[in-house]
Amino acid sequence: MEKIFEKASLLFPLWVLLGAILSWILPEWISWFQGPWITYGLGITMLGMGITLVPDDFKRIASAPKPVLIGVLAQYTVMPISGWVIGNLGNLPEPLATGLILVSCCPGGVASNVITFLARGDVALSVTMTAISTLLAVVMTPALTLLLVGSTVPVKPEKLFLSTFEVILLPVILGLLLNVYLPRAARTLKKVSPLVAVVLITLIVSSVIGSSKQSLLESGGKLVVCVFLLHISGYFFGYWIGKWSTRNSIFARTISIEVGMQNSALGVALAQNNFQNPIVAVPAALSSFVHSVIGSILAGIWRRTARSSEEEISEVSVDLP
Repeated sequence: MEKIFEKASLLFPLWVLLGAILSWILPEWISWFQGPWITYGLGITMLGMGITLVPDDFKRIASAPKPVLIGVLAQYTVMPISGWVIGNLGNLPEPLATGLILVSCCPGGVASNVITFLARGDVALSVTMTAISTLLAVVMTPALTLLLVGSTVPVKPEKLFLSTFEVILLPVILGLLLNVYLPRAARTLKKVSPLVAVVLITLIVSSVIGSSKQSLLESGGKLVVCVFLLHISGYFFGYWIGKWSTRNSIFARTISIEVGMQNSALGVALAQNNFQNPIVAVPAALSSFVHSVIGSILAGIWRRTARSSEEEISEVSVDLP
């Protein structure tokens, strides 16, 4: 059963694609998954991520901080800058530009760990970067969003910070404590949490796409292009920043995936909880589909072109003093 759950989780991009298509054709099937359900779904997803963490994960930063710091720094510079530039150059309507910037300021997506595994990257590094960027998101996501859009879009700073805290930090800490103090229960939950996360993220994305069909049609494909460019820039700059700074192809692939994939579900939840216009959530929903497709394609390419495990291990040993 555990292997079935694992294989189903690895098909994450396919489930998102099927959910998006179904919600586009039959939006009423997912119309019930709105409002607080999205917040609860994201909270459960973050709880699942917290369960995978142990204190030793954070000790890894002290032993090999360079790739982690580079990845997290790229996460909160490359993507927000790209989101702001693309949103303005693309001449998107204000709600869509705001949504694009919001999702660009979110931390790395939980699915990045799955894509990293498929791409033969460093899964431990991916998990650590996701954890650190997620914890930092309590401050960084609202701060960067307010910096880039706060002057033109009405948003309450304290509500945005509190909302981020509630849907990220509390569930992650709860999951970490569960893993430390109730390890047997945590081990049981770990077996199903990836698949649960896939189901919930698919529901979140499908819900927003189904309810925003008209807005997507009116954007005339412009939003799709902008979201595509946002994630392409994340994957591209993430890879070359990682390659240049670590001179290690494994780290470069891992950083590329971490930067290129956003926690789009968080973007949806924050958009619906903090902005009056529901259209602000649309770029985040579209983002989940786009970054998953691009990530899956890259993972397939990298998996086929990656050098042998012995060569890659040798490369790691050379680059890590």
